[in-house]
Amino acid sequence: MQIFIDSADIEEIRDAAAMGVIDGVTTNPSLVAKTGRPFKDVLVDICEVVDGPISAEVVSTDYDGILGEARELAKMHDNIVVKVPLIAEGLKAVRTLSGEGIRTNVTLCFSPTQGLLAAKAGATYVSPFIGRIDDISGNGMELVEQLVTIYRNYGLETRVLVASIRHPVHVVQASLIGADVATVPHKVIHQLARHPLTDIGLERFLADAKKIPPS
Repeated sequence: MQIFIDSADIEEIRDAAAMGVIDGVTTNPSLVAKTGRPFKDVLVDICEVVDGPISAEVVSTDYDGILGEARELAKMHDNIVVKVPLIAEGLKAVRTLSGEGIRTNVTLCFSPTQGLLAAKAGATYVSPFIGRIDDISGNGMELVEQLVTIYRNYGLETRVLVASIRHPVHVVQASLIGADVATVPHKVIHQLARHPLTDIGLERFLADAKKIPPS
């Protein structure tokens, strides 16, 4: 399973990239707004740090508007993947963009039927938002499993990109189900690397190392 970082903060992205564990980046308007920087400036910086798929989201909701934004974003860098909302106009745009060779990440997926339509339209990725489903007492991982099963049943090439991840268990569950990608917040990436027994073991080793006589 590939791991993307879900962030528009260039320092967070640099930190995760230095660990050698991320394969790509996902952004959205909310994450970019937190940076206080122009959208395209943020994308340029990210493309310089990470050599992998970088999702950049359109804000139009009509077919022509989505196409116009998508084409401009795709021109910025070969690694740009255009995020398109999972609405009827978005699906129409995804079909056209797929025919033009522009990769897409269909976002805000909350049902298997939505995911099936996104794949039929030619989406490169589909992003089920599992944390938001859990927030309303649903089961986000059930959706991931349904999408993985449907795509495998029919040989659909769309990749399941698990989004709205809240904690390390989400990452473990996604990998066991067979999701293609998990996009993970910076904080959770660091949580994945930590274990209390590792900390205790390291502390003991370092303490014992001080007891070794010098050569």
